[in-house]
Amino acid sequence: MTELPSPPVTKKKSYAFAAILIILIANTAILAVTFLYTQNQLANMEKTLTEQNREIQDLQNRIEILDTVNQTGIMPWPTIYDQLKHSVVRIETDLGLGSGFVYDEDGRIITNYHVIENATTIQVTFLDGNTASADMIGTDPYSDIAVVKVSSQVTTLQPVVLGDSSDLTVGEPVAAMGNPFGLSDTLTAGIVSSLGRTIDAPGGYLIIDIIQMDAAVNPGNSGGPLVNVKGQVVGVNTAIQSETGTFAGIGFAIPSDTVKREIDDLIETGTYVHPWVGVSARDVNLAIADTIGLEEPQGVLVIGVVEDGPAEQAGLRGGDQNVTIDGQPVTIGGDVIIEVDGRPVRRMTDLVVYLERNSSPGDYVDLVAIRDGQEVSFTLELGERP
Repeated sequence: MTELPSPPVTKKKSYAFAAILIILIANTAILAVTFLYTQNQLANMEKTLTEQNREIQDLQNRIEILDTVNQTGIMPWPTIYDQLKHSVVRIETDLGLGSGFVYDEDGRIITNYHVIENATTIQVTFLDGNTASADMIGTDPYSDIAVVKVSSQVTTLQPVVLGDSSDLTVGEPVAAMGNPFGLSDTLTAGIVSSLGRTIDAPGGYLIIDIIQMDAAVNPGNSGGPLVNVKGQVVGVNTAIQSETGTFAGIGFAIPSDTVKREIDDLIETGTYVHPWVGVSARDVNLAIADTIGLEEPQGVLVIGVVEDGPAEQAGLRGGDQNVTIDGQPVTIGGDVIIEVDGRPVRRMTDLVVYLERNSSPGDYVDLVAIRDGQEVSFTLELGERP
């Protein structure tokens, strides 16, 4: 019986080399996956640690404020000012000046969009006099919020703690910080005068949940923090109501809840996308209700729908008759929206506020409208505000 020849030694080496190569590739892949996983875990841990540090800082600040109140029996504005003064900055551009406040230790600073709108240069000055140029990171003109980042860390950054603006009550003490008329390091105190206001935004849209206060704000305060008695930032000072352009007892601030809702998108993508229905509309008043045969003056009369927009695709109908009501031209014949996701819509702000607080582009909402005297239901997929 003849013995079969053994495979050549070179083939054995090739097989061994291939096996080793496969093992190395597999190990490299495992190491790469493990490394990426570990990096992701470290990033999450770092984020969690940062949040915990902020919570600890917030608790320490509150304890200090309570101690001040207990010892003196007066409002703790001197203590709060001392805690926040290094967080508030002066923002100068080639077009004007405003205020801002430090959001995180990476050098990101929150301000108003209108403070840096169309600016080609942005300069940030801290309380200690150190100055750094800044780059625009994210903007949302529809909420008048912007995020800039200092290009170099010229001073120790002290981030603020964002509070919950939804917890504010009318009559609650607040203070506005900033640089009115370029006068740096200014604090003015007052109370929350009203909540849930709206102010105009570009494109005929509205900024919702605006805080109205009587703490004095003037040109230069824009972008600075509105602070509660816990030392938390609950708003971004943004505008005044005045015939002269200076403070006349009414100021407005963007709520901190809006900042919280948008900040991650502004940092990560540079923008924030608002939900969009794609209609032009107006509130139904008593005269309009009488004209179109409604029993009650409530709801939103659809004047027109944007071609191929969410409303048109859902089947909503705009007006087709031009009439004069109380001396004003009004287009009637369109649907009257009276409900969104089971919630009554008495005016346009009800619809806008609900969508801004609770929905994003791509979400579906259920609408109920009155058409020819009958209730009609629609399911609408929200689009992105153009």
